[in-house]
Amino acid sequence: MTTTVELPLEPEVAAAPRPKAFSALAGLLAGAGALVSAELASRIVPGAVSPVVAVGNRSVELIPDSLRRASIAAFGTLDKPLLLGGILLVVGLLAMVCGVLAVRRRLAAELMIVGLGLIVVLACALDTGANLAGSVLVGAVTVAVGVGLLRWLSVPAVVPAVEGDVPPAAEGAAPGAGVNRRHFLRRSAIVGFATVSAGGLLRMLDARAQVGALRAALGLPAPARLAPGNLAAADLGVKGITPVVTPNASFYRIDTALLVPQIDPRTYSVAIGGMVDRPFSLSYDELLAMPQVEADITIQCVSNEVGGDLVGLARWQGVLLRDVLAMAGVQPGADQIVGTSVDGWTGGFPTALGLDDRNTLIAVGMNGEPLPVEHGFPARLIVPGLYGYVSATKWLESITLTTLAGFDGFWIPRGWGKFGPIKIASRIDVPRSFSSVAAGPVTVGGMAWAPGLGRGITAVEARVDGGAWQEAELGGELSEDSWRQWRWTWDAAPGEHVLEVRAVDSTGEVQTEVVAPVLPDGASGYHSVKVKVA
Repeated sequence: MTTTVELPLEPEVAAAPRPKAFSALAGLLAGAGALVSAELASRIVPGAVSPVVAVGNRSVELIPDSLRRASIAAFGTLDKPLLLGGILLVVGLLAMVCGVLAVRRRLAAELMIVGLGLIVVLACALDTGANLAGSVLVGAVTVAVGVGLLRWLSVPAVVPAVEGDVPPAAEGAAPGAGVNRRHFLRRSAIVGFATVSAGGLLRMLDARAQVGALRAALGLPAPARLAPGNLAAADLGVKGITPVVTPNASFYRIDTALLVPQIDPRTYSVAIGGMVDRPFSLSYDELLAMPQVEADITIQCVSNEVGGDLVGLARWQGVLLRDVLAMAGVQPGADQIVGTSVDGWTGGFPTALGLDDRNTLIAVGMNGEPLPVEHGFPARLIVPGLYGYVSATKWLESITLTTLAGFDGFWIPRGWGKFGPIKIASRIDVPRSFSSVAAGPVTVGGMAWAPGLGRGITAVEARVDGGAWQEAELGGELSEDSWRQWRWTWDAAPGEHVLEVRAVDSTGEVQTEVVAPVLPDGASGYHSVKVKVA
């Protein structure tokens, strides 16, 4: 006879996260709390800077230049948000690792947090505008909050054994975890709520620092000298060609600032010093009170590839740099002007370009309004004919007269050319590459530019499949520093074809066909597009 013994069924256990999930979440919450606390401290403590931005700045400095150029080419103006997002992602992953590690080796996890705190201190201390005391305090906040929250979230709940209590398993304990689910969720909710609240306070503090409202309330004085160009005559009216004047919202932005500096115009000033007879400073109101000049100037980033869009024209307004330098008195031998940004970035160019007849400006306006914050508000430098990496200092803090031999701007030690004159360039905007068009008359058009004293575009030519060059029609010229629209009517035959363009400046120099990369002093070569004619 067989006897069947029925074993008692185990009570159902509520589904619970695996222990590692508890631990990783604890680490993530501790990391988030530590990061927000450190950011709050950086807004309050004198001499402190944002740890996230500081780490980002150090990353930018350490990234190989080839990778930096590839990032700009791939992501354009999204490269900075992606870098900051990547930093936050890495911090989140490391925080989760700390949480998991704390289960078995709490000391190792806490030492890991201390290591991250030291990285914060080092990154902050090397940032312009920071001091060691403020950096150490931000690092200490990072470590103290991180370790404290990790301990608080990782310690199991002590649940007293009271007669009639529900057994821990039925209450939802994670088997083997030593952590009571309700206890953990309560503490997690408290930390999450506190972190979100602190983040809201952080936004409020940042909002107070924003200068958008102050800028919006400002007006620009009427220029003493208006830009002479005729905008209507400069526009050929061809659909698809870039507008002659680039709207502020569409203007390219390439710089090293991960977060746009926020400068109060009421306390702003730019210092003029170095090899001058009379060093002085100009406040924002004093800049506006000086004779204002309006000029149509094309500027370009040296990272612009052939046919690229890191170039644009704006109607800039500001003070002629030569007038400011005359007030200071340039000393003999001072053959370089260095602009320094509030974030420590520097760009230098020959003094002669600040003293000759070109419209080198301390600009305060862009397309009829005060400079947008992201484009250098309250003031920036604009030097016609030079790539931005040697000249276009945004958020201008100082102008220093020095020597070419005695100082290199930010990009020069990183392998870029010392002088950076903009090369003659042209671009086909229509038709787009790899597009299809109907056989017969096709309008080909785009932009050409060669800004700088005594330059400007005088001719543009196009050709098909390497054939003879054909002269194109030019739009009106706003100034020798402006780009020009061009168009040419092509009698397109069926098949696949390659269109090319080249430009000629007023000195007779013809755009080179020699292909060169952007490093060290700007790309060159003919822009071409492939078109299929049906």
